[in-house]
Amino acid sequence: MTTPAGVAAGNTFLPAYDEDAPPPVPRGSLGRPSPDEQFTLIGSWVAGFALAWLLTQRILPLGGLPWFIIVWFATGVLVTAVTAGMTGGLIEVKDRVAAAVLTGATLLVGAALLSTIGYVVSKGWRPLTHLNFLTQDMSGVGPKDPFTDGGILHAIAGSCIELGIALAITLPLGIGTAVFMTEVGGKFARLVRTVVEAMTALPSIVAGLFIYTVAIVALGYPRSGLAAALAIAVMMLPIIARAADVVLRVVPGGLREASLALGASRWRTVWHVVLPTARPGLATAVILGVARGVGETSPVLLTSGAAAFVVTNPTDGVMNSLPLFIYTNVRSGEPTAITRAFGAATVLLILVLILFVTARLLARPRGNRPTLRHRLARAFHLTGPAGIAARRATATQESR
Repeated sequence: MTTPAGVAAGNTFLPAYDEDAPPPVPRGSLGRPSPDEQFTLIGSWVAGFALAWLLTQRILPLGGLPWFIIVWFATGVLVTAVTAGMTGGLIEVKDRVAAAVLTGATLLVGAALLSTIGYVVSKGWRPLTHLNFLTQDMSGVGPKDPFTDGGILHAIAGSCIELGIALAITLPLGIGTAVFMTEVGGKFARLVRTVVEAMTALPSIVAGLFIYTVAIVALGYPRSGLAAALAIAVMMLPIIARAADVVLRVVPGGLREASLALGASRWRTVWHVVLPTARPGLATAVILGVARGVGETSPVLLTSGAAAFVVTNPTDGVMNSLPLFIYTNVRSGEPTAITRAFGAATVLLILVLILFVTARLLARPRGNRPTLRHRLARAFHLTGPAGIAARRATATQESR
């Protein structure tokens, strides 16, 4: 006796094939969108644009570009959901709406960043056209003097020195704290993690008051770049430690187990396996800490003071910095000084960009590609006298 398809044979269910069923249609969102899907998406946002214009310009009293953009986004999402429901199910509607919301949030953040940078550069480009703005200080220069006099060399030097000292303090301490919390563990590690998480929300003025009270009032140490660097280090340390802790916890445990199984100690496993694996993430943690510390004004105002001349010794009296220079010139109320402040803010943005690019280049995975030093040595060997003589000898042997 035979069992037809789809009927149970004992405990086994045989598959059945329906010849009248339509062929399966793959979801378009899993691959490249088809022309119909692109037309539907573009048409939804065009329809949302028309609805937004009708609502803001003809029906509701919502004039102005911001209201138009907000209403356009809302109507565009609504029309996108309706068209997705017409061509697919609930999953397609959720997918289209989530994609629209995430894309809108990304565009909003990008627009805010570009508008901020554009506004600062548009207000501060005039001082940057003069070379003395980067090569001179403000000794003997008043707030009303033209841009051909004075510069921000003293502020640039002060920011670099203070940030360098703070980074030299926080980099080993922050990453070491993260390694302790991740690799060692225990009750004390949980306490340290709690303290680090609490310090990430520490107001900058509190850090400045702490260094001012301990170093300047209690120990009698004068205001200087070193005191400002200590205050900046207090702000940077929890940021670097917390971000590095998150990065190290993402490293797969199988790498640690494999290293320990090969006979390596825990220290060698951390140094040669865990840290190299997490190097790009650790660079991001350092960038976050630097971005927090390089723009701090209140701790520097309390601990370093302001100088109009270049100071290279962090222990020798007051030292200026870019955030403090910007703050001082904006408070002056003079249009020329305010323009100088915007120029210094533009230089500060460029400095942060340079630090970001440098950190990313140093932390990127090398792979099997030879380093720049080996490539230069090979090129010099091939083009130098020894390389020329070797090629001549090879050519002579081949001719014989």
